[in-house]
Amino acid sequence: MAPTAALTDALLPVPSGQPVELSDVLLDNNPGELWLRFRFIAPKIGSTVGRIGYDVASTDMAHLCETLAVPYVNKHQLEPALVVISFSDRAIEFGNASPDATQFFEAYRLEQSQCIWEGL
Repeated sequence: MAPTAALTDALLPVPSGQPVELSDVLLDNNPGELWLRFRFIAPKIGSTVGRIGYDVASTDMAHLCETLAVPYVNKHQLEPALVVISFSDRAIEFGNASPDATQFFEAYRLEQSQCIWEGL
């Protein structure tokens, strides 16, 4: 199955209050099993003073797994091995390197409609 994309223009509410926008959803069988990838633009993330760091962003990613990924999986009757939530401070084409971009990733397995952190 080739990756597929779905786009939205709406900012999504997250616990930190930072602006987060869904850029695409990919169904990826390339790792040998179905990984459901939710890719977000989060322009305020980074490691410098005044930016949203990984510690805060990881809470936002867990929230998006529970509030966006779980309903998506249920609606589309999917059985992913992993759900990957990624934040990037700018748009990056999937699979392309962008050394100047800040990116954060979290992976979860779904059990009984709950996101369980995998810590890859």
